[in-house]
Amino acid sequence: MNVLVSDDKQQLGASAAGLAAEAIAAAICERGGANIILATGASQFEMLAALVQTPNIDWSKVAMFHLDEYIGLPPRHPAGFRKYLRERFVENVGQLAAVHFVEGDRPDPREECRRLGQLISAVRIDVAMVGIGENGHLAFNDPPADFETEEPYLVVNLDEACRRQQLGEGWFKTLDNVPRQAISMSVRQIMKSRRIVCTVPDKRKAKAVRDTVEGPVTNLCPASILKDHAACTLLLDKESASMLSRPV
Repeated sequence: MNVLVSDDKQQLGASAAGLAAEAIAAAICERGGANIILATGASQFEMLAALVQTPNIDWSKVAMFHLDEYIGLPPRHPAGFRKYLRERFVENVGQLAAVHFVEGDRPDPREECRRLGQLISAVRIDVAMVGIGENGHLAFNDPPADFETEEPYLVVNLDEACRRQQLGEGWFKTLDNVPRQAISMSVRQIMKSRRIVCTVPDKRKAKAVRDTVEGPVTNLCPASILKDHAACTLLLDKESASMLSRPV
């Protein structure tokens, strides 16, 4: 895992978007198209803002897969990730080759997992753009995460630390409003991506970053598995890197 530290969030976002754009352009050049995974949350604001402004990407040759979504929220819910991605990405890049949202409000979440699993299993993911949670989660795979399942998408229970993060970021008015379940891409499916660009700003993520970079690979800090990926770049700002014991 390559670790890069930027001076501020804007620089971090620009660097992350540049790495993702390189992977997308390379895939289009090599195969005529690219498949990407997009995450949401506050950690992705600057990266997505920079990515949609990147020149010379033929977005009509790019298919997007959605990382995770709450169960039970309608598509336009203010805290929903589909709304987030529509407003911050889909509506800003023109026609995409495909958009595969996680539809968390479908009547049978496990059937939705199967539907998405069939779609993503049929392609190669060129780059996944992800973040790390305050509890070290990767997507909505809270600790102790399932490192073994080969299912591409899972129904997961959200732990209190994860739910409190969503509350703290301002997405919900009370903890009781935060859903207790979600559909999440599995750890193994994320790790199948050819490139991973992991963007993690803010002081509140510093402990999770330290545990990811300097601790053992363990499902008690799910993001630590990124160290086993051959082409993962972890992008930090000075605040999120502040607890690292050695310079990077």
